Amino acid sequence: MTPTRLHHHAFVTTDQEATRMFYEDIIGLPLVATWTEVEHLMGEEEQEFCHTFYGLGDGGCLAFFQFANREFSETFAPPPPPSLFRHVAMLTSIEGQTEIRDRAEAAGIETMMMDHGFCKSLYFSDPNGLLLEFTVDHAQGAEID
Repeated sequence: MTPTRLHHHAFVTTDQEATRMFYEDIIGLPLVATWTEVEHLMGEEEQEFCHTFYGLGDGGCLAFFQFANREFSETFAPPPPPSLFRHVAMLTSIEGQTEIRDRAEAAGIETMMMDHGFCKSLYFSDPNGLLLEFTVDHAQGAEID
């Protein structure tokens, strides 16, 4: 049996509020869960951290951890600059892609469009330096494949 869908993809942030505003207000993903934990992580002293989960249409999520200890968060935050070969790609419709691009550009975020032949993709980075791709499959995608 194979996995049925992505449950969540986790990242570290150093600013949950900027992350929340970006994913809810610009991307349009709802905040579906938030909780805090205190754990011993990687042999370190106790670390307090907060998880936030932003829901995707299939039930999966993008998740973000922020540690109370900023130095610990910065140790695991993604290193800028992003690379086109290391990103999170999400399927959307043409209308959805246009709306996301318009909101991002209205917020002053630089965007880039690429036509890959089998899909057209919108790229830009979130406040944590993560490169995101919002892709629209070509109408004849199955034939192209």
